[in-house]
Amino acid sequence: MKTNNESLGGDFILVGFSDQPQLEKILLVVVLISYLLTLMGNTAIILVSSLDPKLHTPMYYFLTNLSFVDLCLTTTIVPQLLWNLHGPTKTITPIGCAIQLYMALALGSTSALLAVMAYAAVCRPLHYAIVMHPQLCQSLVGVAWLSGVGNTLIQGTITLWLPLCGNQRIYHFMCEVPAMIKLACVDIHANEVQLFMASLVLLLLPLALILVSYGYIAQAVMRIRSAQAWGKALGTCGSHLSVVSLFYGTITAVYIHPNSSYAHRQGKFITLLYTVVTPTLNPLIYTLRNKDVKGALKRLTIGLPNKKKKQT
Repeated sequence: MKTNNESLGGDFILVGFSDQPQLEKILLVVVLISYLLTLMGNTAIILVSSLDPKLHTPMYYFLTNLSFVDLCLTTTIVPQLLWNLHGPTKTITPIGCAIQLYMALALGSTSALLAVMAYAAVCRPLHYAIVMHPQLCQSLVGVAWLSGVGNTLIQGTITLWLPLCGNQRIYHFMCEVPAMIKLACVDIHANEVQLFMASLVLLLLPLALILVSYGYIAQAVMRIRSAQAWGKALGTCGSHLSVVSLFYGTITAVYIHPNSSYAHRQGKFITLLYTVVTPTLNPLIYTLRNKDVKGALKRLTIGLPNKKKKQT
């Protein structure tokens, strides 16, 4: 598909953090470590949940899908970011920019919906085990993917067809809708309204559902008189709430009002939080601290040597 951007014949310049060379060196190390942890943590969740029959439950089905989306999202963004942080070249081709925009938007939208399902599965495991069946779980995940792809086809295509009039300096480290529409040389009010409406449905509505759910959990915790149970409930819910707030709070700040001065100045730093930091934290918060997963890892690590002995 030929867009207005491709007719320019030149690459886009991802300005990123080039105005702060010392910060680039620090970010290179931090982002690389975070990316490696994301790869290891999410891959471990996918493998363990797939190989251990005891983890074939609705909760781990949603968490596996969330891990897969996080892996794809970071791989869509981080390699390009590391390349730009490492050397003087800060460019990306129009086709590469379009692919990154579509992929990041689709995966980010899908992740926002899957996070709600994963959260509900973690906080209400008994309810999910009774109500959810495989077909329903697959249908819900399918709805999340279709919603993410549908939102992307609309927003991404509209954004890429905006006339840029030669503007090719993207003041960001990636091709993202809020950064791209700032390059347009036409009135973008309609684009901002459309982006705002999509954000209400895909971001604020899921966040509202999670906060309401936390309200009910808080009421239940208030009835508990055991200090030990209080501490356990607050520890679990507190960590979940922290990562949920980090993801939805940062992505909402960028997408709900992309033309604000705050989003313009701090947008690239905020984007780092929901594209790099959150995918690293999700495995730690939701799964790897779980006793079931620790047990599954032990069974798999013990089982591998035994299988090798039998084969020999």
